Parts: sequence; structure tokens; C-alpha cells
Amino acid sequence: MSERATDKVRENRLRRMAERQGLALIKSRRRDPRALDFGLYWLIESGSSTTQPSERGASLDEIEARLVGDVPTMRPSRGA
Repeated sequence: MSERATDKVRENRLRRMAERQGLALIKSRRRDPRALDFGLYWLIESGSSTTQPSERGASLDEIEARLVGDVPTMRPSRGA
């Protein structure tokens, strides 16, 4: 399997993982490799009207770390 095909499989897996967490994974539509957001991804709230947030994008590695919980998120605990 080529590297490009492997990345697409990984991207689809992360897209499904994000959907299960109520998020949507979007990819930069830039086709110019010199563009600042070329090849970057964003996680947005599912159903959000924002198509591309203004915050800095992330690589697939960073997105995966966020989705599997390697990057801590601050959420208040219920009942504590």
C-alpha cells in the first residue's frame, strides 16, 4: 500500500473516531504546498456552522493524540 493510501485510510479512521466523540474532522482544501495551512486538519463540534476555524491546524499525529486522549482536555466532572 502506498504512503498516500495509508494516510487516507488513517484519515478515514480518525474521521470516524471524531464522529463518535461528537466532533467533525475537516482537512485544509489548500492545494499549494507553500500555503500555511496546506495539509492541516481541524476538529470542530459536529453540526457547527464553521467550516474552517481560525485557530492553527494540526497534523494527523496531533489529531490522533487528541482523539485517543493523549492530550488532556479540561472537562468538569459530574457529581463531584
